Amino acid sequence: MFAFTVACGMQATPAQAQTYRFSSVQIEGNQRVDGATILNYAGIERGQSLSAGQLNSAYQRVVDSGLFETVEFVPAGNTLQITVKEYPTVNLVNFEGNKKLKDEELATIVQSQSRRVYSPRQAEADAASIVTAYEQSGRIAATVTPRIIRRSDNRVDLIFEIAEGRVVEIERISFVGNRTYSERRLRRALQTKQAGLLRRLVSRDTFIADRIEFDKQVLRDFYMSRGYIDFQVLSVNSELTRRRDAFLITFNIREGQQFKFGEVTATSDLAEIDPDEFQAAIKVRPGVVYTPSLVENTIARLERLALQKGLNFIRVEPRINRDERNLALDVEFAITRGPRVFVERIDIEGNSTTLDRVVRRQFRTVEGDPFNPREVRDAAERIRALGFFSTAEVEAREGTTPDQVIVDVNVEEQPSGSLSFGLNYSVEDGVGAAVSFTETNFLGRGQFLNFTIGTGVDNAQYAVRFAEPAFLGRDVRFGFDARYDETDEQNDTDYRTRTISVSPSLTFPVGENSRLQLRYAIEEENLFSYTGSSSIIQAEVDEGALITSRIGYTYSYDTRRSGLNPNAGIQLRFSQDYAGLGGDVDYIETSGLVGAEAQIFNEDVTLRAELEAGALSMINGDSRVVDRFFLNGKIRGFEGNGIGPRDPERSNGEALGGNAFLAARFEAEFPVGIPEEYGITGGVFADVGSVWSLDNDGGGAIDDSLKLRSVVGVSVFWTTPLGPLRFNFSKAIQKEDFDREQNFDLTISTRF
Repeated sequence: MFAFTVACGMQATPAQAQTYRFSSVQIEGNQRVDGATILNYAGIERGQSLSAGQLNSAYQRVVDSGLFETVEFVPAGNTLQITVKEYPTVNLVNFEGNKKLKDEELATIVQSQSRRVYSPRQAEADAASIVTAYEQSGRIAATVTPRIIRRSDNRVDLIFEIAEGRVVEIERISFVGNRTYSERRLRRALQTKQAGLLRRLVSRDTFIADRIEFDKQVLRDFYMSRGYIDFQVLSVNSELTRRRDAFLITFNIREGQQFKFGEVTATSDLAEIDPDEFQAAIKVRPGVVYTPSLVENTIARLERLALQKGLNFIRVEPRINRDERNLALDVEFAITRGPRVFVERIDIEGNSTTLDRVVRRQFRTVEGDPFNPREVRDAAERIRALGFFSTAEVEAREGTTPDQVIVDVNVEEQPSGSLSFGLNYSVEDGVGAAVSFTETNFLGRGQFLNFTIGTGVDNAQYAVRFAEPAFLGRDVRFGFDARYDETDEQNDTDYRTRTISVSPSLTFPVGENSRLQLRYAIEEENLFSYTGSSSIIQAEVDEGALITSRIGYTYSYDTRRSGLNPNAGIQLRFSQDYAGLGGDVDYIETSGLVGAEAQIFNEDVTLRAELEAGALSMINGDSRVVDRFFLNGKIRGFEGNGIGPRDPERSNGEALGGNAFLAARFEAEFPVGIPEEYGITGGVFADVGSVWSLDNDGGGAIDDSLKLRSVVGVSVFWTTPLGPLRFNFSKAIQKEDFDREQNFDLTISTRF
């Protein structure tokens, strides 16, 4: 034991009325902490007169240092005896009773570490941090008790005894004050879910306070996007059930009135601005349900127009006036001149793997360009949408001069690669398996790379896909696909096929919601090992492997995510391919699709409709069965290769496909009264279509005329944590005698 003594330069007078003056201080019991440090905590100076209260305060300061297990002050005449017992050193930190959170996870939470001084205060704080971690996973009944086991040489083992408790689920989510939208529709929008049939596989049905706060904002965004600008979440009540094993959550809301756009105008006092020209660029029309996204889109469109006209520092300010009588919002887009501020530089930090240029190309501005706050916000959203970063913060600060700004980008990277094993099942093809490796940020360049191997009962697929999203530094996506496909009597055929193909492509935007793809493909198709009796197919098999060299394009237009109506959208797609640039086959193939989706009855019912058609026009020679159309997957209610022209030479009719097809699909999905936490909804559908036309019809022996088929049916949709399931029960209303029906169909897509 080490004793430290300090002698003061003057003698103390006898203490009177609880007043002390010490000429020396003796310290005992300290081993790691030197005496000067203890005196510094005590704050006792030589020759200082101390009252009893001041001496007690000095004692408390030494105690509060957190360095000692016990502290004792004993005045003895002119000498103060300080005896301390130091806290032991932590030998090891251990966790007991934990199953859901592993030791490695808990070790990153606690601050207590081995070879450091044990602190009861820190141990209690660590226990509280562990409890918080369990609360984040829905185990609000978790308890953590820190205990110590004393070892030799003043060491202790720190043990955190954990009682994890059960996950507290959310038994019911209800709403008060909702008049327009049903509880079912509102629950569908929330991140938090009710406990359902597969509750042990669902993590979103556990009670997490932070998620409830996030859902409050989700509700605000939901109503604001539908014109309810006065919407409020008044309160959220969380109550435990009587058994204290589940929560009842109640959102108390006020919807307000729905507003629509009133008069929408563009105005400006700037001489170089023609308001009529900008007015013509506004696509929002009066009577459309108000949503902030349409206002933002219009502002961006007008600012882009200003840049196209060579006008810098133009800002568009929306000025909104309420028309309470007509429940309308008049929006005036005031075009003004903003401050002359330039972008000095863009600083990017935190990207250890991702190259700077991948982040930088998300900005539409570069160093030296006029500064546009809206463009910076849009760039931040594009950076987050990449999916490469767990967090991405973009902020602007003043530069070296008042007329310049520096844009700081701080990101935190997250894994961008995945190795997946998948199972799929269909009534037609049976069980299949797939292994896929995907990297969305290949070598930190933002490039996409995928390898896929898929096998089934009668097919095998091998594919490599690569994509560069910013080819030559522009908004052009370069793609490269290489595939090897082989089928073995698939869909009840008597022949095998082998296809090897390579296809590069370029895809770029041609409008706000439209894109154009240009592509080239070269492939070898081999039709072989035929065991059937059709002379038509046998003649095609005798041709051997043929090489097809073709160019093509696809124009697509899609407003399902960014249209004027958040509850409806349309999709258009038109494609053409010309084969004849060398190779053995000459044809023109044309196909198109028109689709629409809408939600009605306050978004409880979803309607879908699609019309699809295609035509194959041979320039030289006859088409082969591997080139012609089949309606597999385009019309429900029939087996694969179940409809279309058939060769009567075969006893049960060999499916030949057709040079033309038409398919129309109509569907409605709606709730069936089962609690939505089970993820089960119902549907009805009706499909109409046909495939027809052959180059070789066997001298008229084969009927290849247009004959429509029609099917009606019901569907059961089941959204599970393992993937979406769909059960189709169908009945053919219009068919041919040789068609092959399929009254039940189940599709499963599972990834784990």
